[in-house]
Amino acid sequence: MLKCVCLQSRQFWFPRELQALLLDAKWKYLFNRCTASGKHISDLISLSFLTLSSNSSAEFHRNHTTISERERESQPSMSDSELIILCLLPSILALLLVSILIQRKHQTRFKLNLPPGHAGWPFLGETIAYLKPYSATSIGAFMDQHISRFGKIYRSNLFGEPTIVSADAELNRFILQNEGRLFECSYPRSIGGILGKWSMLVLVGDMHRDMRIISLNFLSHARLRTVLLREVEQSTLLVLSSWKENCTFSAQDEAKKFTFNLMAKHIMSLDPGEAETEQLKKEYVTFMKGVVSPPLNFPGTAYRRALRSRSTILKFIERKMEGRVRRMKEGGVGEGAREDDDLLGWVLKHSNLSTEQILDLILSLLFAGHETSSVAIALAIFFLQACPRAIDQLREEHLEIARGKKKAGETELNWEDYKEMEFTQCVISETLRLGNVVRFLHRKALRDVRYKGYDIPCGWKVLPVIAAVHLDPLLFDHPHHFNPWRWQNKCASNPQGQSSQYSSSSTSSSSTCLSANYFMPFGGGPRLCAGSELAKLEMAVFIHHLVLNFSWELTEPDEAFAFPFVDFPKGLPIRVQHHNLL
Repeated sequence: MLKCVCLQSRQFWFPRELQALLLDAKWKYLFNRCTASGKHISDLISLSFLTLSSNSSAEFHRNHTTISERERESQPSMSDSELIILCLLPSILALLLVSILIQRKHQTRFKLNLPPGHAGWPFLGETIAYLKPYSATSIGAFMDQHISRFGKIYRSNLFGEPTIVSADAELNRFILQNEGRLFECSYPRSIGGILGKWSMLVLVGDMHRDMRIISLNFLSHARLRTVLLREVEQSTLLVLSSWKENCTFSAQDEAKKFTFNLMAKHIMSLDPGEAETEQLKKEYVTFMKGVVSPPLNFPGTAYRRALRSRSTILKFIERKMEGRVRRMKEGGVGEGAREDDDLLGWVLKHSNLSTEQILDLILSLLFAGHETSSVAIALAIFFLQACPRAIDQLREEHLEIARGKKKAGETELNWEDYKEMEFTQCVISETLRLGNVVRFLHRKALRDVRYKGYDIPCGWKVLPVIAAVHLDPLLFDHPHHFNPWRWQNKCASNPQGQSSQYSSSSTSSSSTCLSANYFMPFGGGPRLCAGSELAKLEMAVFIHHLVLNFSWELTEPDEAFAFPFVDFPKGLPIRVQHHNLL
């Protein structure tokens, strides 16, 4: 790229495009006159930028004389035109050099076959339009317009970075399956700032793997069958027992109450209704408002209040940790034995995590376990109230389970009962497909990737949009309709392509199998949600007691919106009527 040019026994390195200019006789003379004092060409180029900012070339010449007084006396004087050319020479060289570099950079970029798209405004890109609220049962106007214009794979500028956006089912699956090899998790800094640098959501590599193993061990199949199933049912009955006949309330708030009580009990053995539990819930509500707000760390903003609440929550957890460690050293029993069953006690006994890592792990699991599950339950309540046929079939399924338990003299649900909730699993899958609690994921390309003829440059952000695949009419018939019967076959009930204990025995069509392969409400690959089975268990048990004991209706119109976190603006107000079908 650069070649050596020797002028008066001095060597300088230039792009070949400048060689012809410098070897011209007149320019060679001016160049040698300018460099006679021994100044390096980099000095001259630096001076060129000063020249551009000066309104007077004469002033530039006075301030930056490049020829000594002795040379000026011994050499013949230059004409005014030569003097002007001499002063402008560094600027010309610099401009040429910059233009050549820009041109070559563009040529290099044009060699890449980037997806079509639009970068939007400087700095902001298209982020504001992308995050504009829209109905959660759609992909929004922004995505719809861009897909129509550019296709299912397009480029943009989002969250301050050049971005490849994918609404393509195969590419999304390819991205998630190649986590850690071709792509890695890459959330905005604001998320890590509020959830913590050791949060499972933002960790990558070995540290994320270790944290995930801890979560999977605690959420093992054995614990789901025994401890967690019992806790889920107790928390469900506690919330539903407070519902009064013909009473109007926010179903979204009740779902949040249910999941918070469950996670507080599950993680730190906090009993619902206790003063410390209610105080923690209050701080957590403030914290969550900041998580879903713009990351503006100024006094009075939701984000600043959330950071303060985060600090309060972490101090609360740390006090609990200190008490546990003290009792463990003293070898206490009683309450300590009960606390062994929660996540905090398990981590303290079976991991080597630091205090900071444990705090961030607890907070991130409280966030993940509470927020996503509560939204999914609220969505199920919303979709079911508009589908009486589905409610009738659910009641038939759960009445059969309840009658069997009454006949056996049992009161609590067991794992066999859960396995019999086949249509309930269809309702859960359809709720997650249509509602899309997790709408898109943040990834970054670790190396240059070529897919379907398009280049994804190393370092670019990549957004696999899960909601766009779940609402793709080529994969799901009438994708905007709530239709749980679409999952009534073995293949569709098993989106990961593995044997499933919830599947029916009917044979599935190849098209349904294809759709199921791209159904990823909990992500996929090495970062598949560790709490996915617990979330489905929570929804199934809640639906079981809901349909057996209540009917409900909306008291005013409301629907879920993506902000991008899914939320009901009015809180999903419902009125309930109590009934006993047994």
